[in-house]
Amino acid sequence: MGRTTSGQALQIRRYPTFKTPEDERLYRKQHLAAAYRVFASRGFDEGVAGHISVRDPILTDHFWLNPLSKHFSLLRVSDLILVNETGQVVQGNEPINAAAFAIHSAIHRARPNVHAACHAHSTYGKAFSALGRPLDMITQDSLRFYNSHAVYEQFGGVVLAAEEGERIASALGDGKAAILQNHGILTVGETVDEAAFWFLSLEKTCQAQLLVDAACAGNPENTKRIIPDKEAEESYKQVGTPEKGWLAFQGYYDEILHRTGGDFLL
Repeated sequence: MGRTTSGQALQIRRYPTFKTPEDERLYRKQHLAAAYRVFASRGFDEGVAGHISVRDPILTDHFWLNPLSKHFSLLRVSDLILVNETGQVVQGNEPINAAAFAIHSAIHRARPNVHAACHAHSTYGKAFSALGRPLDMITQDSLRFYNSHAVYEQFGGVVLAAEEGERIASALGDGKAAILQNHGILTVGETVDEAAFWFLSLEKTCQAQLLVDAACAGNPENTKRIIPDKEAEESYKQVGTPEKGWLAFQGYYDEILHRTGGDFLL
């Protein structure tokens, strides 16, 4: 493992190291812009709803967000908005989504290890959120969220108050994802790549859960087979760690870079 038959070391992609904090800032912004493009390509857009944030590596109580009315498919590095801990725009000349600030600022305060968060009104995520319950561990992919997701069991309207953001952050706890009842889904990570991949996976997992539930409801002979805790715990180590989440997103980054010619990097 890790070498060819001739003994040559395999090139395993890892989160890069940076010579300066400014280099890491640029990397985070580039991958944030890429995440928005990936979300757009999968239809995770609905008007001005939805947002992805990444913590600034220099001003660590600041984070980068999308401007309020810029479509995800057009977003570039130069469009990103830097806001401080009170929601004031520090860099950029457009407003941000107030709900985005309320949610993301609370999460970034509560979780110093979380450098990115994703939320969008994706179809299957919001459909499953209406059930107000956690996922069943019924597929290998669902095990990415084994003992690492929560349900925020109330709908407080459009999130504009800081208190509502703090309640969402509290419900999230130390997990990587939250199902916001009657609202949608939210994921977090140590990198924006990780958080974005968890969102992609959670959306598909919600879709699979809805299909399985429908199959069971439509035929009494169909029974869900829940993966036992022992197997779930061991599998989580293979599919649910921050490193696995970051690595899994790199193919999406490569594809959007190739398809757009890298125009989001400008």
